[in-house]
Amino acid sequence: MALINYAKREIICKIVYYGPGRSGKTTNLQYIYSRLPEERKTNMISLATEMDRTLFFDFLPLDLGKIGQYTIKYQLYTVPGQVYYDSTRKLVLQGADGVVFVADSQQSRFEDNIENMDNMNENLKKNDLSLDEIPIVLQFNKRDVVDLTPIEDLSKALNLRGWDQIEAIAISGIGVIETLKLISNKVLSSIKGKYSKKVR
Repeated sequence: MALINYAKREIICKIVYYGPGRSGKTTNLQYIYSRLPEERKTNMISLATEMDRTLFFDFLPLDLGKIGQYTIKYQLYTVPGQVYYDSTRKLVLQGADGVVFVADSQQSRFEDNIENMDNMNENLKKNDLSLDEIPIVLQFNKRDVVDLTPIEDLSKALNLRGWDQIEAIAISGIGVIETLKLISNKVLSSIKGKYSKKVR
């Protein structure tokens, strides 16, 4: 749920990047961070294990527009990739205003994608977030791999509600900004509907 700071005239929205370990969640945030103008850059916090996997979250605040006199700020998080960190995943997902599910396009990761989608759905429910209401975008990452899963197969297995989907190669930046713009616009539309009367 977006936070309204009346004193600073800010609305703070939370977008969570979800998906299997090493699917490209952190790579998305790192690329976004690298493209930010210096005047908008704050510190990106990354907590990782010795194996260079995100253990808790990446957090990157972005300022991307206004509703009336209120600045809209987005906080981008990633969940840890391993399902056995489920309590942390659930905590990071708490209060989310939108979700990007980053799927790994490798055939060898197909079942991991399904397991993580099921895990996301379960944790959304535990946080009283509805699949039919929260904005969700699917990013099919690693579209440059040799053992490539066809988009049709990924979509059939993962796209449970007719969500928007984007092909990406996050390590090269392909599809990363497009994904961010799409989820940001969806969250902004949702926030406008909920909060426009509160912030006049």
